[in-house]
Amino acid sequence: MQESARDEDMDRLTGDARTVRQVFEAIPAAVAGVESPGEYRLVAVNAAYRALVERDEVLGHSASELFPDLVAQQLFDLLDRPFRTGETVTAREWRIQLPRETGPDEDVYIDCTIVPQKSATGEVVRLVAFAQDVTERVRERQAARRAAEEGPVEPADVVGVLQRQLLPAGLPILPGLQIGGSYLPAGGGSTAGGDWFDAVPLPDGRTALVVGDVTGHGVEASAAMGRIRAVLEDRLDHTADIAEALAAVDRLAERLPAARAATLCVAAVDPADGRITYCTAGHPPPLLIPSAGPARYLRSSGGGPLGTGAGFPLAVDRLAVGDQLLLYSDGIVRRPGREVAAGTVELAEVAADVAAGRALREDWLAAVDRLTTQTLELLVRTSGHDDDIALLAAQRTAPHAPLLLDLPAESEAIPAARKALDGWLYDLGARAEDVILLRHAIGELVTNAVEHAYDGTPGAVRIRAECTGGGGVEIEVADDGHWREPWQPTEDRGRGLAMASDFADDLHVETGPRGTTATVRHRLTRPARLLSPGEVTPSPALSDLPNLLLILDQPSEGHPRIRLDGPVDTATAEQLREELVVRTRGGTTPLTVDLTGVTHLSSAGVAVLYEAEARTDSPGRPFLLYAPLGSPAQHVMAMVALPHTTAEPG
Repeated sequence: MQESARDEDMDRLTGDARTVRQVFEAIPAAVAGVESPGEYRLVAVNAAYRALVERDEVLGHSASELFPDLVAQQLFDLLDRPFRTGETVTAREWRIQLPRETGPDEDVYIDCTIVPQKSATGEVVRLVAFAQDVTERVRERQAARRAAEEGPVEPADVVGVLQRQLLPAGLPILPGLQIGGSYLPAGGGSTAGGDWFDAVPLPDGRTALVVGDVTGHGVEASAAMGRIRAVLEDRLDHTADIAEALAAVDRLAERLPAARAATLCVAAVDPADGRITYCTAGHPPPLLIPSAGPARYLRSSGGGPLGTGAGFPLAVDRLAVGDQLLLYSDGIVRRPGREVAAGTVELAEVAADVAAGRALREDWLAAVDRLTTQTLELLVRTSGHDDDIALLAAQRTAPHAPLLLDLPAESEAIPAARKALDGWLYDLGARAEDVILLRHAIGELVTNAVEHAYDGTPGAVRIRAECTGGGGVEIEVADDGHWREPWQPTEDRGRGLAMASDFADDLHVETGPRGTTATVRHRLTRPARLLSPGEVTPSPALSDLPNLLLILDQPSEGHPRIRLDGPVDTATAEQLREELVVRTRGGTTPLTVDLTGVTHLSSAGVAVLYEAEARTDSPGRPFLLYAPLGSPAQHVMAMVALPHTTAEPG
């Protein structure tokens, strides 16, 4: 009787149960009721929720059972908090990856509010979660940011330009050691900071990894950081002695007040045996993440900050093949609302999840890039940050096998050499601009050998390429023919060598009775990432956005697929070029590009698509362009004879 009376009272206040269910089902935001802390059992969901997760049969199941990957993405931490505190929790623009039955996992951004429901005694018995899919809004802002970064520098961008100049232009590509780094400035990024990282190849074959933190912000801190970094890099490059290099910057700190109390972590890694020699000069110790087993912090070496007279003792550890080493500035563990001890534990847990692939799936990124970007995102988005954060990661890998080619000295050898070199360089992680330079340099040298070494008689051209310990590559092109001096009165002689010399850092030619060997040396780097706060933490929505090119992932049962929306013109062509290089891994993986939403396709855009098609379209890794009949992109591609399809790819 009492239960019936309560039901009648509820119907009087909220409407009859059937109507309430219909209203609940029609709410445009995704709504879910969750019970059982730790298990997160779903007890009520509406149509928008089922559409968001693309599943119907979810009631009665636990969220951790349905979506185990979200555990490492820290979404369930949002549910733990209201269960624990009884307070409403709000998250804005939270990136999650949801599994899709028809294709790869999909990145989705949500605004989410989680409201606890309490019993008469104040105990939290249930959570009601409201989520709104804001993926389109975030994608638009990301595209706007990319367009702004590619445009001319405005006064407001000066701080960012200064920070980029103070950080390394690139991180070296090394045999047996892959390095990645990210930097996130404090606040709105309006003040240059004093955190930095660096990676310095040493003359003895090791590589020194450096993360430092100068007290304070602003021009004075950044200037002090720049001077410390320059002195440290010079001494490490000259002596390979960590203690001597730290002593040199310590002497600098005695003369430069802004450098006093700066902290440093310097770790020299030998890729041959994995030995780590390091000093934590007042800085948090590195985090070692094994390929199998729990993450652990290295013990402190006992050194003190610069200018304190504490000395710089060294400690030793070891990195196995597959293991990763993470150096960081303390902004990642001293986040708002976090005790340092808790932040330190959280960093180890999240970094281990990222390294093991249990967090966000971004397989196109190198392991060290995932570690330095995803760890930032997963930690900072929960708490924000009020200090600069620098992350530098190194993974010990098996040495990259050299490229060895022995080709007949015929015209077919020229494209074959270029293709093989491209693939080898992209596997190393080389940037597109370096690949293009070396492709042209080696192409000229192979052409020279084919056309001039043998005077029409059969012969061979040999190509050897290997990654060197100094952060570069050495490529040899050799033949067994007879050298002809380029200054002989032949109109087309001599240009190939001059062009090869222009394209590479160094060119050396040796000739003799047994043939000619041309050796090219070129420094290779991979970019370090200077992040803006809006990339990892919510930012206000932008208004009056310029005419943008949006590049969006699309579900696909077959090859990976993206859709372009907006103009592909001079302003956006470079953005598209970089995206296609990344998406196809330099032409080594297939990709379908949907140009349905392209509003304008200029000659600059056509050139980019031709380049990607030539690089990627080969057996086993097709590059497919799709545009419906009559669309702007299809009209232009038909005119310029750019291969494409007008039928929806299956």
